[in-house]
Amino acid sequence: MQLTIATWNINSLRLRQAHLHKLVAELSPDVICLQETKVPDELFPEGIAAAIGFPHVLKRGMKGYNGVAILSRLPLALAENTPDWCGKNDCRHISAQVATGAAPLIVHNFYVPAGGDIPDRAQNEKFAHKLDFLAETTAHFAAYPPHRAVLTGDLNIAPLEHDVWSHKQLLDVVSHTPVEVDGLNAWMAQGWHDAVRHFVPAEQKLYTWWSYRNRDWAASNRGRRLDHIWVTQDLTAGLQGYKILRAARDWEQPSDHVPVAVTLNV
Repeated sequence: MQLTIATWNINSLRLRQAHLHKLVAELSPDVICLQETKVPDELFPEGIAAAIGFPHVLKRGMKGYNGVAILSRLPLALAENTPDWCGKNDCRHISAQVATGAAPLIVHNFYVPAGGDIPDRAQNEKFAHKLDFLAETTAHFAAYPPHRAVLTGDLNIAPLEHDVWSHKQLLDVVSHTPVEVDGLNAWMAQGWHDAVRHFVPAEQKLYTWWSYRNRDWAASNRGRRLDHIWVTQDLTAGLQGYKILRAARDWEQPSDHVPVAVTLNV
């Protein structure tokens, strides 16, 4: 069967839930992975999922920060082996088994720590947390090699030279520093394949995030590719296409991230 999986850092589900109608109209996804939902589970707006035709919902949220959710047209079940990363219980990961016929598909939805502003472990606890998070995810998937799986989310790292507007100027800026890139690449090496760059050459600029600080984000186009979709090696032959919904950055009260989707045969 063919499946389209979308990921979006919505930056407050309750504030921007109406935009999910537009996301569905533009991308026609079967599964939507959301990050930074910023809502505890008991206050999750269940009605929006039903309204857009996604009756199956798994969520893990907290008040005001972080939070992840998976919305699906297909039945979902919580997947096993979901650690409490760095022992913080801070709602940065949820994984699901998606019913796709004979064998389920595992979908991981991650919100990696942003890491603060100072790219130094000793000076910045947030940066240390980010590096520790990357090390733990790498070790976990080394111990539990993934198969028939998709990993999505705001990974808060732009790994390639052309995943940022200026490689040279951002080498010492959190999200593109060599130590973060090395950490992300080590994680991806545990059985994953970059599904978007599968279609887009590494020398081509590609962004999914534009800062609120830019008065005219489109004119300056100082973007970064922070949002990713990976698939396991056994699924690469089924990759059919991708979309980055750049127009979403101009929606009313937009998130600073835009939705990304990949279509594959599973």
